[in-house]
Amino acid sequence: QVCVVFSEELQCWCRAIIQSIRHHLDRYELRCFLVDYAKYSFVEPDNIRVPVGTFNKLPYRAKKCSLYCTKPLTLYLDFCADTAKIGPAKKWDTAAIHHFQNLLK
Repeated sequence: QVCVVFSEELQCWCRAIIQSIRHHLDRYELRCFLVDYAKYSFVEPDNIRVPVGTFNKLPYRAKKCSLYCTKPLTLYLDFCADTAKIGPAKKWDTAAIHHFQNLLK
């Protein structure tokens, strides 16, 4: 369900989908996916509202997508044979994601 949250980082109200809740020090924080900015942000429960009227009908500015025919790869190390091979993986490595983001910048 889409809700409206105030992002301290962006200093504006945004549409978001709540992903998870965590207890931080003496309060709760909600991890939200900001659908118009395609980024994750932590929000305090006091900064969450229910969307009203036609606000829900506005199209999202950001869309989730993937690279066409691009499969994740990872480096497999065999310490016994002292070899390293690149092969298919189930998900992208953190280092590969970081490298790709740096290429985009």
